[in-house]
Amino acid sequence: MILGIGNDIIDIRRIERSLERYGDRFIRRVFTEVEQAKSERRLNRAASYAKRFAAKEACAKALGTGVPRQGVSWRSMGVVNLPSGRPTMELTAGAAERLRAMTPVGMAPQIDVTITDEPPLAQVVVIISAVPSAE
Repeated sequence: MILGIGNDIIDIRRIERSLERYGDRFIRRVFTEVEQAKSERRLNRAASYAKRFAAKEACAKALGTGVPRQGVSWRSMGVVNLPSGRPTMELTAGAAERLRAMTPVGMAPQIDVTITDEPPLAQVVVIISAVPSAE
């Protein structure tokens, strides 16, 4: 059962300007350590950060909150990759609490993420579903 859907489109140049203007302060405020490590290894780090920024926006929409609202903050959501390479979101703090609150009893949350870009734009769709719990 789908619990929430969010999407976001971003102009990569917007994040390029934020990186130029605010540098590490912007990065530390918005991105998790995992996201920072991944993006800093990329040839086009601005595009990598932009896609992760859009994923956070899309995830907050799927959670039904926006950012920052109801304990959902930038760093409480982070793009991580499954062993297969497929992206998903790891939620902590207020975002994890919101996810728990919206997941029906006896169900487990599943977060599906799709990320695409066609410079200068990047787009992300996040779908939060509830699936039968393995327990």
